[in-house]
Amino acid sequence: EVILALRRSLVTLGQGRVWLYFFGPAIFALIIMIGLSWFLLDRLIASFVEQPPMSWIASWGAFWLAKLLAALGGWLLILSASYLIAMLLTAVVVLPLLLKHLSATDYPDLARMGSDSVAASTWNSLWAAVLFIIGWLVTLPLWLVPGLGLVLPFFWMAWLNRRTFAYDALAVHAADGEWRELRRRQAMPLLALGMVMALLAHVPFMGLLAPSLAALAYVHFCLEALRRLRQGAVVSISEQAEVWS
Repeated sequence: EVILALRRSLVTLGQGRVWLYFFGPAIFALIIMIGLSWFLLDRLIASFVEQPPMSWIASWGAFWLAKLLAALGGWLLILSASYLIAMLLTAVVVLPLLLKHLSATDYPDLARMGSDSVAASTWNSLWAAVLFIIGWLVTLPLWLVPGLGLVLPFFWMAWLNRRTFAYDALAVHAADGEWRELRRRQAMPLLALGMVMALLAHVPFMGLLAPSLAALAYVHFCLEALRRLRQGAVVSISEQAEVWS
């Protein structure tokens, strides 16, 4: 299912119009990364070098390794902050445009059974951002465990993708019961897709497009999952009633 969503996303990228949706968040993410790197990276590196386990490594005579790990940690922190801001912009502005486009071209058979609430989607994105920041802060002590300092940023970014884009991709089309059922059935695939997008966010240049690419992939994944949940039933909606045929 994840591979199918990624493959369909590549096909969609062949449509030139879609790229117009990507430029705003990508440029904004680039500006944020340059600004944070310019003003904060050196300070973050100096601070991280003085904290365990980098300070332990430096005391053992491998200062170059401690500084390298501190630089990596600082860069991951800046990248996560940039991604968070670009993700909010993508969720509020870009994803609704992608959803409208793909609903008409790739999933015209899916009836809109949800609530098209901009306020609810915006609140979901903001609340996910708050939880993301809290999760980062709470799990910072786990960076002392060897290896977790590299794994945790990817995990939290994957969780942020799933928490934000899965809800927004289904808010218009899925009824409440359908959304709960999809979240139960697809919990791990949704997180796995988020992990793929989190890895992509760390690829130079391509990472700037990661929030928009994540939105695109989640729209494909979620609408196809909803289509399968409805087992191919066609929904016709009139002004008076909703009739399954």
